[in-house]
Amino acid sequence: MAYASFSQFLTALENAGELKRIGVPVATELEITEIADREMKSPGGGKALLIEKPSLDGRVSPIPVAINTMGSRRRMAMALGVGSMDELAHQMQLILKAKPPTGLREAWTLLRQGIDLLHARPRRVSDGPCKEVVHRFEGHAGSEGAAFTLDNIPVLKCWPRDGGRFITLPNVHTRDPETGERNVGMYRMQIYDGATTAMHWQVHKVGARHGKRYYERNERMPVAVTLGGDPAMTFAATAPLPDGLDEVLFAGFVRKKSIDLVKCETVDLEVPADADFVLEGYVQPGEMRAEGPFGDHTGFYTPVDDYPVFHLTAITHRKEPVYPATIVGIPPMEDFYMGSASVQIFLPVFRMNFPEIVDMALPAEGVFHNLVFVSIRKQYPWQAYKIMHGLWGMGQMMFSKYIIVVDEDCDVHNTSEVLFRLCANTDPQRDSTFIKNPCDALDHAQTTPTIGSHMGIDATRKLSGEGYPRLWPELLKMDPAVKERVDEILKSR
Repeated sequence: MAYASFSQFLTALENAGELKRIGVPVATELEITEIADREMKSPGGGKALLIEKPSLDGRVSPIPVAINTMGSRRRMAMALGVGSMDELAHQMQLILKAKPPTGLREAWTLLRQGIDLLHARPRRVSDGPCKEVVHRFEGHAGSEGAAFTLDNIPVLKCWPRDGGRFITLPNVHTRDPETGERNVGMYRMQIYDGATTAMHWQVHKVGARHGKRYYERNERMPVAVTLGGDPAMTFAATAPLPDGLDEVLFAGFVRKKSIDLVKCETVDLEVPADADFVLEGYVQPGEMRAEGPFGDHTGFYTPVDDYPVFHLTAITHRKEPVYPATIVGIPPMEDFYMGSASVQIFLPVFRMNFPEIVDMALPAEGVFHNLVFVSIRKQYPWQAYKIMHGLWGMGQMMFSKYIIVVDEDCDVHNTSEVLFRLCANTDPQRDSTFIKNPCDALDHAQTTPTIGSHMGIDATRKLSGEGYPRLWPELLKMDPAVKERVDEILKSR
């Protein structure tokens, strides 16, 4: 299903018993983080939280804060309007196998298979709920005298040594000045004052690529940031889509309903009309400012570094908006469930390129890029290395610090089982490889920022062509007939 608003999604969560309301004042500085962190680390990701009286600098904000809304497998599925991620993965697989229809009969066949692309394309509208209240910053010079600024939004200071308050679930809309290609990414934003923030797009991100092109043209870059709205759009902003695939199109496909886009008030960009907040403004090419520290998804503080500055020209919002937030830190956190959903949905894309792949997992301990488990149907020598190098060449998989390849009968979602195969099936020198590759800018372990080494480990059974001269031993397994008899014995007790 598609949600008409973020509030409607929260109502669905509450009706499903997936949301807790907290009706007492809770400080946006650290206290909301502590409550959310405890909830996220409870079994299964706990519940979504609606902080009804967030306290900002000692005053209660009329804008509630919602956090951990996608922090479980069930809530993640509800956010995308499906019973489970398997449904979306199945649709993705059908799309990859389908041929373009040549007539109505073939188009109808695709629809019967569950492939509905009619709503992927966005719809342009003249107005929307995100414009119910409009605040322009006169002369675009700052927030002085403005009735509503960033200081009115209950943005969190997440961890004690954070450099300030950070917007943590922003959908950042940019456009390539040459091709007109749109991008929606998620880049944290440190608030400097009521009308100015940092824009933390790293060198490998599409937003940074767009910014570079504006810099080369010596032109001011229009940027719009949306908060809230249908969670399918927020998920699309985080998803590792192939370069050039429009996040708005993907969100429309996921929710099975076109995204309504409305033109901004002060910049030449379009944004989803159902958003709770729209922050309009610009980035001036070449203008940089210190950002950080920030308690990051790595579980450590990322240090102070220079990033572009975002200047607001307007804020528009619903009459009764909800501020969406998340926190990151030592796993497991909400982002683990969002990342796991991405892997599951896009597994058919990996299989299209590498048919031998059975399954993939990004365990929580690896905080996304640090550790990847992949199982394969092994048929020939050195096949595991083919998979490692292939994955390192696919989009954001280039950041994967460790890739461990196992046989198809190993459950990659069971970290204990993978570690058993790793320890039992490998000779460290023979079965490992190192490469040089781009690294996640947030990885503090690298000697040189954004550059470092990656390690691949072949934990599959070894073939004679891989230099193993003996017969590979058979894994211990009980006779299935005996297991069935014992099941009956235990039932009869």
